[in-house]
Amino acid sequence: MNAKLKPGALAAAGAIVAVAVMLLLGIFGNLGIYSGAVEMMMKWHIFFSLSLMGIIGGMVEAAVISFVLLYLFAWIYNRL
Repeated sequence: MNAKLKPGALAAAGAIVAVAVMLLLGIFGNLGIYSGAVEMMMKWHIFFSLSLMGIIGGMVEAAVISFVLLYLFAWIYNRL
């Protein structure tokens, strides 16, 4: 059995999940919920903040990082 990952599909799915999580964190952060997680995301991501542009910037940043890392992971997995 030779299982191969589809790098593009895995990377796109991961990017979609990352965008959804950042959007939820932005919404919950503005409501005062999950403030610890929001604070961590503000430290880890350059563009994420609780403003509208900060949430959108964090979503784009998370999507790009997730896409690249998951694509590389799948590519390396398939090579091994």
